[in-house]
Amino acid sequence: MIPVPSGVRVWIAAGHTDMRCGMNSLALRIQQALQRDPHAGDLYVFRGKSGKLIKIFWYDGLGASLYAKRLERGRFVWPTTKDGIVTITPGQLGYLLEGIDWRHPQHTWRPQLAASAGGLMALCFANAGATD
Repeated sequence: MIPVPSGVRVWIAAGHTDMRCGMNSLALRIQQALQRDPHAGDLYVFRGKSGKLIKIFWYDGLGASLYAKRLERGRFVWPTTKDGIVTITPGQLGYLLEGIDWRHPQHTWRPQLAASAGGLMALCFANAGATD
C-alpha cells in the first residue's frame, strides 16, 4: 500500500490511458487534460484500456513517483463521468488497489454473538467448579 499522508487528495482520471506513458507524459496529461498541478502533492490514478493495469503518479515534495499495479484476475472498478476526473478518499484507494468495488465495498459477514446468552452462562457456571 502506498503510504498516503493525511490531507492528500486522490484523483481518478476517468476513461482509459495509454499505459506506455511514463512519468513525464502522465505529468503533462495531469497539467493539460485534467487542468491540475502535478507537483501539488496529490495522487493521480490512471487505468489502461483492458482495466487490469493502473498507474499512480505522486509528487511528494522531493520528487515524482510512479506506481503500477496489475490484477491477475478481474478488472479495476472505474467511474463513468463526463468531467474527466473524480476525487476519492485514501481509504477508497486502498479498496481500488485490492480490486474491490470502492463505490460500494461489501463488509464480510461477522457473527453477532459468540454463543447464545443462556448456553454461555450455563457453560461458565458448569466450568466454574472444575479444576485442571
